[in-house]
Amino acid sequence: MSFQITEAFVQQYKGNVISLYQQKGSVLKGLVREETITGKAHFFERLGATAAVKRTTRHADTPQVDSPHSRRMVTLSDWEWADLVDQQDKIRLLISPESEYAVNGSYAMKRAYDDEVIAAFDADAKAGDAGQTTVTFATEKLGDVDPSAADVALVDILTAKAAFDNADIPAEGRVALVVPDVITQLLQVTQVSSSDYNTIKALVKGEIDQWLGFTWRTSTRLPTVSGDTDRYNFFYHRDSMAIAVGKDMMTRITERSDKSYAVQVYLCQTLGATRVQGNGVYRMRTHAGS
Repeated sequence: MSFQITEAFVQQYKGNVISLYQQKGSVLKGLVREETITGKAHFFERLGATAAVKRTTRHADTPQVDSPHSRRMVTLSDWEWADLVDQQDKIRLLISPESEYAVNGSYAMKRAYDDEVIAAFDADAKAGDAGQTTVTFATEKLGDVDPSAADVALVDILTAKAAFDNADIPAEGRVALVVPDVITQLLQVTQVSSSDYNTIKALVKGEIDQWLGFTWRTSTRLPTVSGDTDRYNFFYHRDSMAIAVGKDMMTRITERSDKSYAVQVYLCQTLGATRVQGNGVYRMRTHAGS
C-alpha cells in the first residue's frame, strides 16, 4: 500500500485529498496521428509523392505512374499503475480515497502517453516490410540546430518556420513543443515587435496557442542532452508522429483478498509511438538555463 496514506487521517484539516502539483493531462493528445489497433505491433503505411506526366500526342498510351509505398513499424508497450488502500485506513479517513487514487493514476497514464511520443521524436524508427530496417533521426530529420546564443531568439523560430515552408509541409498541423523557458526567453528578446511581444504574452497566459503558424505547447518532460543539462525542443507536423493504442486506459477498483481485503486501484494501457516522416520533425537544442 501507499504508506503515506496515514498522513490523510482525520487529523488533516480538510475533508478531501489534495493532489500535489503535477502535469495532470496529456499535452500531446490530439496533436499526433493516433490509431487504435489490435496486437503488439503495428505498421503505419506511407505513400510517397509522384509526378504527373505531360501528354504530348493524341491517343497516347495511358501512363503508368507507380506510387512509392513504405511503412513504419511501432511496437507497443504495456503501462500499469496500482496502489492499495487498507480497510483500516478507510475507517480512519474522513472520506474514501479510492476515486482520488484513480485520478492520480490517470494523471500518470496521461504523462506516459506524452513520454511515448516524446521518446519517438528522435529515436530510431523501424522501416521495411517487417520493420527490419533501422532509420535514424540523423538520416531523415528536417533540421537539428544548436543556436549559438545562450537564449532563444526570434530568428531561431523564424528559421524553423522557414524549414517547414521550404519543405512544402502543410501549414495546418504544425506544432511547437518546447520547454517553458523558451517562451520566457522570447519575451526577453528586445528585437521582438510589440505585436509579437503581446502574442507571446498571450501564449504564456494561455489565451491563444497559435503563433507563426505553429500550435504551441510547453512540456517539462522534454529530454535532456546526454551528459548535459541542455534540453531538446521539437517542431513537427502532426502527421509526422504517430501513436498506436492497443488498449485505451482502463481503471479497476477492486478488493484484494490476498491483501486483507484492501482496496486496489489499478490502471493500465498499451501504446507505442514512432516517427512516421522524419522530414516533418525539426529539433532545436536550448542551453542550460534557457
